[in-house]
Amino acid sequence: MKRLIFIFTLLFASNSIWAAEAPTGGTAGNIYSEILIVLFLVALLLLIVALVLLKTVRVMADEIKSPVLLPAAEPARMLEYGEWEAAEKSEQSTKQSTWNKLLGLRPISEEKDMMLEHDFDGITELDNPTPVWFNAMFYGSILFAIVYLLNYHVFEWSPLQTEEYAIEMKEAEVSKSAFLAKAGNLIDENSVKADSDAGVLAAGKAVYMQNCVACHAPDGGGTVGPNLTDEFWIHGGTVNNIFKTIKYGVPEKGMIAWEKTLTAKQTSDVSNFILSLKGTKPANPKEAQGTKM
Repeated sequence: MKRLIFIFTLLFASNSIWAAEAPTGGTAGNIYSEILIVLFLVALLLLIVALVLLKTVRVMADEIKSPVLLPAAEPARMLEYGEWEAAEKSEQSTKQSTWNKLLGLRPISEEKDMMLEHDFDGITELDNPTPVWFNAMFYGSILFAIVYLLNYHVFEWSPLQTEEYAIEMKEAEVSKSAFLAKAGNLIDENSVKADSDAGVLAAGKAVYMQNCVACHAPDGGGTVGPNLTDEFWIHGGTVNNIFKTIKYGVPEKGMIAWEKTLTAKQTSDVSNFILSLKGTKPANPKEAQGTKM
């Protein structure tokens, strides 16, 4: 230890001498300073390693001089054949006992204690108790029946099957109406279909009487607009042509576009109503215009 301290002191002193003699200023001075720092760090690292090694050697020397005996672990004793067989039977007995308790079974060795006094043709009846699982299911079914009776028939907390059916049918009608309303707004001049249903014609007539009578007359005979009851059409007489004419209008003839005012369903209804006017006899029909369809 004293030698190491002496070497470290000598190394530190030599570093100080080198630092005093090193040229100052410029790149050379910086190089000398860096070399001295590296040498000092290396010397310090060597000193630390030496101290650790010295401590290790001392511990080993002390252990060699006075060793400490560790207690020896007792070897695991192998079970004899009889003991192993008894342990296995005990484990099986425990498992069997648990299974029997769960199912309410009794071992065969206890049959002699459960035999009833009477027998028939050598057949003896056993006084075996009802299994626990069977009793649980039996009393559980009784409890379920009581709860069902109170819920559906006494307090009427939940609806019966017929009531559930009626409720679901009402919900289906609401869903159907919502779907048809949404689907109706998806109709355009390409997908519209001719429909002679009384409800469709009634809805179309209501739209016609509110928006179209000023130009086409209440009976469709025409005033400013053309006659809608004959076989002549200016822009086509199919349901698709009528829908397109109503939707986009005819600005050069003074007919406005109704796509911002009427929904697609309303346009489809009034188009089918106009188709239904074909062949009727208006009071004062306007002269034919367009091409015969």
